Amino acid sequence: MADLLPNTAPSSPADDHDGSHGHSRQKATVKLVVGAIGIVFGDIGTSPLYAFRETFAGHHHLDLDPDHILGVISLMFWSMMLVVTLKYVSIIMRADNKGEGGSLALLALINGQTKTQRWSRGIVLLGVFATALFYGDSMITPAVSVLSAVEGLAVYNPALAPAVLPVVILILLGLFWIQGLGTNKVAALFGPIMLLYFVSIGSLGILSIIKTPGILFAFNPYWAVMFFVTDPLPAFLALGSVVLAVTGAEALYADMGHFGRNPIRVSWLAFVLPALMLNYMGQGALLFREGAAALHSPFYNLAPQWGQLPLIVLATMAAIIASQAVISGAFSVTQQAIQLGFMPRLRIAHTSAATAGQIYIPLVNWGLMVMVILLVLTFKTSSNLTAAYGIAVTGAMFIDNVLLTVVLYRLWQWKWYYAAPVLAVFYIVDGAYLAANLTKVPDGGWFPLLIGFIIFTLLTTWSRGRRLVQDRLREAAMPIPVFVASAANSAVRVPGTAVFMTSTPDGVPHALLHNLKHNKVLHERVILLTVKIRDVPVVEDDGRCKLEDLGRGFFRMVLQYGFMQEPDVPAALKNVAGCGQAFKMMDTSFFLARQTLLPSSKP
Repeated sequence: MADLLPNTAPSSPADDHDGSHGHSRQKATVKLVVGAIGIVFGDIGTSPLYAFRETFAGHHHLDLDPDHILGVISLMFWSMMLVVTLKYVSIIMRADNKGEGGSLALLALINGQTKTQRWSRGIVLLGVFATALFYGDSMITPAVSVLSAVEGLAVYNPALAPAVLPVVILILLGLFWIQGLGTNKVAALFGPIMLLYFVSIGSLGILSIIKTPGILFAFNPYWAVMFFVTDPLPAFLALGSVVLAVTGAEALYADMGHFGRNPIRVSWLAFVLPALMLNYMGQGALLFREGAAALHSPFYNLAPQWGQLPLIVLATMAAIIASQAVISGAFSVTQQAIQLGFMPRLRIAHTSAATAGQIYIPLVNWGLMVMVILLVLTFKTSSNLTAAYGIAVTGAMFIDNVLLTVVLYRLWQWKWYYAAPVLAVFYIVDGAYLAANLTKVPDGGWFPLLIGFIIFTLLTTWSRGRRLVQDRLREAAMPIPVFVASAANSAVRVPGTAVFMTSTPDGVPHALLHNLKHNKVLHERVILLTVKIRDVPVVEDDGRCKLEDLGRGFFRMVLQYGFMQEPDVPAALKNVAGCGQAFKMMDTSFFLARQTLLPSSKP
């Protein structure tokens, strides 16, 4: 992902500085736009593989007639306009947390402003549940994307149908295996590949529309409205499949920190949205002409026979890229959850020396791999998997509405007569999608809900448990002024610096008490060090350290990090001269304490 980020510094002579700088900025913007197309839009970009087909051939069959085709295409277009363009691109992407997006970033932003409010805990729980739902989505997305792409083999040649599942399993095994090696080198290819993919599917759509231009009437919302007026129940049930066209919309917000607001907006409005709608309309035009004969795979049937195999390869590459983005997102969300105190510490490996954001978490990677492959083996077809798809996404979107409500009223202080109509539209649309998807619970929708509740329980249990431990430690800790006054004069002092890590900055760490008890000495300089994670993505170096002189060679130090950063205490201490003290790391000893929790009959 970082390889796509440009260096915008001009390198021209000084007399041509302004023109060159402008040219450099244009190149940087283009590079960011291409990078965003490769990373951000993989999920929503692969939706044409199955979304339109499932509306007619899914678990709630819809009669194949012109009115229904126009109604479905119209619903898809206006869903993209309302959910993606208006809600995420125009409004939610403005609610960034120091440039970062996503449910946890939005939650941290809100929590930092409203943590004194009585209802803030409910908001926190909603945000955590949205994060938990993401893990269910991150298991289904690779399975349904790769499976739907490889199923094109059976369209190209029915004799290849038995090879679909083995090929999918091999692709997924390879995808998860390379995570530990790092994907930053091949990430530079994601943008051009997705660019070619969107151009291809848009072009195929145009060729089909030219043959049946009547499909363009679907731009008129009249057809979406009439769909509900004439067939209210089928139209409602169809929403469960129509929403598949906007799955991945939340990625626009979540990846904002990597590419910026404007490149993502430009990518969506000028390129991705037109390509997707041209393809969906092309599929609709195909069904106008060929009817049920093309329904088993309208996406691949848009291509002529000679073009189907290249399209299968291109779609499979796009599905792999979409899966990679979700896997990387799972690593990033896990890191944020750890930093915010919702998860225990896990081993995090950095796969790029140049970019801090390129991380790999083995436990998450192998856990996802097992679950994704089990999903493929259990559901067997992308059509079956789409029954499980959508609930996690619509649930997270609905929760985003609640968080957005707090942002509009509390943070941005919108007047109610401005905010209420906008929010009403979002609640009605997302509520309808969520309700329609709940009808799919018996057919597979239970899976993301089960995963979401399990992850939610783990996150909240760990967070509450850590708070209880911290409260007990704080209650039992000796006040620092009392210890300094009593121990400084009585203990023998030895040269050097001792750094004692403590989670309670106002109390004496147990490691210090045990060191004094057993060794009977204190270093000439004692640092009581606390690492704090703030509700912002990044804390700059100049605001990292707070140092307080407690007298008699004792110091209290607080190192602050953002939830997107990984604490590096030795590196921070090397720069601690800005706090008034210079460290010689060779003369510094670090002392850590570990708590062991024992079960008891009393809480």
